[in-house]
Order: sequence, then structure tokens, then C-alpha cells
Amino acid sequence: MSTEQHALEPKSEAEMLLGQRALGERTYREIGEDISSFMNQAQKVQEFWDRRPCNIMHSPKILGTREYFDEVEARRYMVEPHIPLFAEFDRWRGKKVLEVGCGIGTDSIRFAHAGAELTAVDLSPRSLEIARQRFEIHGLKANLYCGSAEHLTSLVPVERFDLIYSFGVIHHTHHPEKVLAELKNYCGPATELRIMLYSKWSWKVFWIIAKYGKGAFWRADELVQTYSEAQTGCPVTFYYSRRNVRRLMKDFDVLRISKNYIFSYKISKYTKYEYEREWYFQWMPKLLFDWLQRHLGWHLLIVAKPKAFRY
Repeated sequence: MSTEQHALEPKSEAEMLLGQRALGERTYREIGEDISSFMNQAQKVQEFWDRRPCNIMHSPKILGTREYFDEVEARRYMVEPHIPLFAEFDRWRGKKVLEVGCGIGTDSIRFAHAGAELTAVDLSPRSLEIARQRFEIHGLKANLYCGSAEHLTSLVPVERFDLIYSFGVIHHTHHPEKVLAELKNYCGPATELRIMLYSKWSWKVFWIIAKYGKGAFWRADELVQTYSEAQTGCPVTFYYSRRNVRRLMKDFDVLRISKNYIFSYKISKYTKYEYEREWYFQWMPKLLFDWLQRHLGWHLLIVAKPKAFRY
């Protein structure tokens, strides 16, 4: 079955913003400046992920082949084994799932294989095109939309979902609070949100400050934005403490926040598909490494429900 693909070219942000503002309250020039600023910001983020979609280098096989996608999936979950445990793909069989920021569709295809009724959105047309190819190869179906999660209701028809899932995406939007406000429109009494955000108090942040900032902790925001991803220069990267998460998700009941994930491999080897751990992790007992991940992990794993439906 072919994938149902909607609006591979993003909708006009100008149309979205103009439809949301009362023209009588502000001048056309002010509105035009806001639109121009937003479009420039969104364009930079889109171009960044179009240049190198997340995990696209996880396989040396020919892009778009079954072998390529199988290797990408295997490598993702080998390096980040906490993802399947967090997503609980099989749990959502027969349920409606909204994925915000699907990338090239690695988690998406697992939801679909499990029997979920999947709707997914991503800002990057290139990432979404690869995801579409993936679904076609697997003979699975999903509703795919291209555009900004900050204007989700302008892209995705409003309906209630059983799960809203977003892994490592919302912290790359210019206004994460707008994304959370949009997500409320897709919540029902039993809706569960499973979201991963980057952790402020983490091994990764300390490592970035030490390696690239020579200990200049006062430059942490700039350094993390620049070096948070495999390709440098991400236009937007936020990171959060537990308190910041609860503040950001003030309209939701945060049921659980846990930490996981420290990348332990030598980057020079990893890029060649060789898996050799850094010396200081090689001698570390697994129990100690697991403890370190729980306390200094890069991934904050958040489970929440909408407050409006609290019993």
C-alpha cells in the first residue's frame, strides 16, 4: 500500500500568521516584519535538516533501499536501546499515534509495523521524502505532513490521538511553548504524551563545554546549540532541567521524567561503522555506566497527560 502523503511542500507561514492575527491591532509593516523573521528562522532550521537528515549516515548502503533502512534501524536502536523501551511501539497497536518530527521515519515505521494508525509531521521535505520511500518499501501506510510544529493545526486535521510522540524534536523549534500549545488541540481524556528533550545537567553538555569551550561554562547555550548534533551549527537547540520541563509543560500533568543515554563510542571510529568505546568507558562497570546514564543522560524522557482531562 502506498503512503498517503499530504503537502510535501510546507504551507506558507505568511498565510498561517496572517490568519491568526487581527490586522486592526498592528500595522502591516509590523506584521510583515514578524512574518519575515519567522520565515527566516524556520528556513534555517529546515535547510539544516535537509542538508543532513537525522541518522541519514547510519548506513553505507544505497539510500532508499530496504538494506539501507534495515541498517539505519539496527544501528539506531543498538546505540540508543532506550528508545524502544520508551516508545513501547507494540502497545499502540490499533491506536491513533501522532508523531511530531518523524525525520526519515525510523520510529515511524516501528509504530506502523506494530499496527498503529500513524500520522506524522516533519519540517524537512527531504527527510519526509525519505520516510515516504521507507513506507512504500515496507508496504505500510501513514499520513505524512510537511511543515512547522509551531503551526500544527494549520497542517494536520484536528482530532484526538491516543499517543502524541516526539523524540528529540521540540527542542529544535524556535518557540517550544507554541508546539506544546498546539499539541493540546489533539488531546483527549486518555491521550498520553511521550516526549524526549535534551537535558541541561548531562554528560554531553559538560563534554561540549570542556572540549569546545575549554571550560567556558558561561558560553554553554552557544556551545550546545553549535555542537549538539552530528553536523555542527544547528540553528536552534534548547536544553532543560526537570524544573524547566515542568514549566514548559505547565498545561500538562507530567507523570514521569527519567534520564538516559550517554554516547560512549570514539567518534573517529563510529563514523567508520566501528564500535570502540572511549578509554574511560571501557573500564567502567556496566552498573556504574547505567547509574551515570540515569543521572547525567543527554535524553530527558517525559511521560505526560493533558491537565484539562485530569480525573
